Amino acid sequence: MTVTRTDTSQPRHPAAALQEARQHDRGGRHAEAMHGYQEAIDLCRPGDGAIRAEALRRLGVIHHLRTEHARARALYEESLAASAALADEPLMAEAVNALAGLALEAGDIPAARDGFQRALALAGGEPILVARIEQNLGILANIQGQLSAALDHYERSLAASRASGDDRSCAIAYHNLGMICSDRTLWDDAEAYFRESLAIAERLDDVHLQGLCLLNYSEVHVARQRYDAARSSAEAALAIFDRLGARLDKADAYKILGIVFRETGRPALAEARLRAAIELASGNRSVLSEAEASRELARLYQDMGRNQDALRLLNVAHRLFSRLDARVDLVDVAGKVLDLESTYRSVVRNWGRSIESADTYTFGHCERVAEYAVAVARAMGLDDERCTTVRLGAYLHDVGKVRVPHEILNKTGGLTDEELVIMQRHPMYGLELLASVEFPWDLKPIIRWHHEKYDGSGYPDRLRGDEIPLDPQIICIVDVYDALTTTRSYRAAMPREAALAEMRASRRWWRPDVFDAFMRSVARETPGR
Repeated sequence: MTVTRTDTSQPRHPAAALQEARQHDRGGRHAEAMHGYQEAIDLCRPGDGAIRAEALRRLGVIHHLRTEHARARALYEESLAASAALADEPLMAEAVNALAGLALEAGDIPAARDGFQRALALAGGEPILVARIEQNLGILANIQGQLSAALDHYERSLAASRASGDDRSCAIAYHNLGMICSDRTLWDDAEAYFRESLAIAERLDDVHLQGLCLLNYSEVHVARQRYDAARSSAEAALAIFDRLGARLDKADAYKILGIVFRETGRPALAEARLRAAIELASGNRSVLSEAEASRELARLYQDMGRNQDALRLLNVAHRLFSRLDARVDLVDVAGKVLDLESTYRSVVRNWGRSIESADTYTFGHCERVAEYAVAVARAMGLDDERCTTVRLGAYLHDVGKVRVPHEILNKTGGLTDEELVIMQRHPMYGLELLASVEFPWDLKPIIRWHHEKYDGSGYPDRLRGDEIPLDPQIICIVDVYDALTTTRSYRAAMPREAALAEMRASRRWWRPDVFDAFMRSVARETPGR
């Protein structure tokens, strides 16, 4: 839209400058809008306090969108002071609502909640203002994983928007309802809401909202495996965000394009787009966007068999998500971490299986050891976090065997002394493979010491007694049990009772509490058999 001025010989009124700036703002012409809002501020006289307060806040919103948070805060606070001087409670509510939004993005949940509630009290039931504040309360509930509460807030926001006749507020409410439905995998409802929001945004020429609708709609397309539609929608959103200078939104668009290329078998393009998303997010300090793009790149590396690279990226993502406990980025942290840990399990499980595939006799060994080990850990009363450590350590305990020659792994007779030395190096080989990978769980002691024995007869370090941590001892005992009860290249499987009798005869190899927990767990259940 082109806005022209008329009668330039007359003194310019700040209300006209404000109206013109708002038209630029809605059209995504942020440079012109910023100039217009500043002009309105500069033109204000003592009787124009309300115009000045609104122009200050709207200029702050643009700086906020451009992630210039310090400048945005200063403008919001100046707007609040100007509104308070007028005792104009709705204008005060606008500024308080905007400041609470900054607190929310900084992770200060109590300050954000108090701010939104204070803004709601100041709003005086004005529908258009109530609609925006209810929208923000919905975002706050969504962050905390309270999807039903979020849905209630968004529906109240939509009702208030309709009552006010404000189409833009309706469009935002529809957009947020679409996002909630996406989170709940209600794809039909999500599509309907995004379509409704996009239609209004196009009618109003609200370019930024169009971009957000296109971006979130592309996620629905991905979920439904409509990859051509997802790519088209994400590219259209990217073009809008590039024109607006909305760098964080660009990062999310790159992430979606990376996912599309990954799922359609174009790994080079997928890696390039996901790396661009990480760089943009990191450069603009968006913890959430960087974490999610890192997770998606890890999934690409998993698909490519680049397991070490995948684990490195997953660890980066885990550290970033952990930081969201202190700095919330509009995300249900617990749900994101659970999803990430599921990806971790998938990578390490598949890596363990790929190693076993070289040996017909041990295929499924890591999976069985993991099940047995978790049963022992639970019998010992270990918590869920510790059980996760044991499970993941079990999947990776034999990773070093990838460096043991095939003919040694599959030898049908006894190993020579030289061959035995090579075989007994596999725990150290595993540590070497993972030297550059850090984990959120303490897995490396399991990999190094899962063949150590309580009586000092194990390897590679000949540890004795309580020198051996608990988790490697758990893996050691179930590793022996699985070896005895499955067919190997050098002998047939033992019957269960015969295997347990042999383990009783060798109980000096394990801590007494580990041995007792193992016997209790195996008496209750034998997983996978």
